Amino acid sequence: MGDLVSELEGIVGAPNVASGDAIGEDLTHDEALTATAVVPAAVVRPASTEEVAAVIALAVARGVPVTARGSGTGLSGACIPQPDGILLSFDRMAEILELDLDNHVARVQPGVTLAQLDEATSAVGLVYPVFPGENSASLGGNVATNAGGMRAVRYGVTRHQVLGLTAVLGTGEVITTGGKFVKATSGYDLTQLIIGSEGTLAIATEATLRLHPRLTHGATVLIPFPGLDEVAAAVPRIVGSGLMPTILEYIDFITMSAITAAQNLELGVPQEIKDTAMAYLVVVLENRSDDRVDEDVQELAELATDLGALDLYVLPTGSGAALIDAREKAFWTAKANNADDIIDMVVPRGSIPEYLGAVQAIGQDTGSLVVGCGHAGDGNVHLSVFQPDVETRKAVVGRILRAGADLGGAVSGEHGIGTEKKAYLAAIEDPAKLDLMRRIKTGFDPAGILNPGVIFD
Repeated sequence: MGDLVSELEGIVGAPNVASGDAIGEDLTHDEALTATAVVPAAVVRPASTEEVAAVIALAVARGVPVTARGSGTGLSGACIPQPDGILLSFDRMAEILELDLDNHVARVQPGVTLAQLDEATSAVGLVYPVFPGENSASLGGNVATNAGGMRAVRYGVTRHQVLGLTAVLGTGEVITTGGKFVKATSGYDLTQLIIGSEGTLAIATEATLRLHPRLTHGATVLIPFPGLDEVAAAVPRIVGSGLMPTILEYIDFITMSAITAAQNLELGVPQEIKDTAMAYLVVVLENRSDDRVDEDVQELAELATDLGALDLYVLPTGSGAALIDAREKAFWTAKANNADDIIDMVVPRGSIPEYLGAVQAIGQDTGSLVVGCGHAGDGNVHLSVFQPDVETRKAVVGRILRAGADLGGAVSGEHGIGTEKKAYLAAIEDPAKLDLMRRIKTGFDPAGILNPGVIFD
């Protein structure tokens, strides 16, 4: 071990390598509720693509696994290191290398956070629109997991915003993919293959990101409905109306009560409505002027009334922002209330009522409490499972994921597979597809050193 540490120090400098008791506890885990923390053999803080490549080359020669880590905000165990491995931490690679105002792109290193990029783009009237709920998350982690978030209904997810990458393969080779353009037909799209691969194919050391004009006028609208069936019927109508909501979220009444209580929010909803509403839609509308926003709100109000809404509330700016913040912190609320697991599932948005009906039946059948919210506009459902018995909980999660897959869904919408969901993926996904994924990994990482045990064994 001493030799490995010494060789790593020769690459990045002794102050940028930690081992043993010098490794901080925060670097041993992510935010997955069911994962176990692991202390790696060494933590390495590279400062350049060249240093990352040299570390990977050394790892290949030594047969040592390598795990890349951003801010550690993941929820699937994907950045938890191996006990005999190297953990790459990118806090020294956290520069915005370029803001190109002509091409509307940013070039960033993997350690740049969403908050950091948002501040820089705001100053020039632009925005990087992917907000997965935690502004301390790093762009490298977002790329690795294909992060989504609330704004996906309008802007899509990370893979829709990444135009190119510089990445180090599992051989130590460096490749550059894509560029400052939105279309190309030049062979395989390696950019898209690397995005969402959770550090198993390559380690991104630079990303070229698509930026959009920042819309500075907006309104947050809260719409209570008598049930999820009405919510589900409303979603495609709203999406198809031409209003182009920036955010379109559903929240069940239990989760709404929990998140508003946790944040001490008073939204002005009368008690008689609270007593009747079983589900809510939260709609954020943005446009270029207040007049246009007002027109959109009026159209939404008329549409919601036709669709059976119990009422409609245009929230004051502060309350609207607080509600969105509370929704983004729903995971932390669930964690504070001792949730035993969380589920990130995506189904066709028209299947949400049937899916949630199946979920409730599974909960009742197993004596489990399952509650949640989700990105209604794109069918991404987030569920908190309260079931202390480990084996029962695993069975519940498996049945819930299977129910979504049977409706044409996917095991993860945005949290990734990591180590904690791979057994469910193996049980549900087409074996031929998994075998192909393994062969692709071998092409990128023939020594098998990049994040082994993540996504599949």
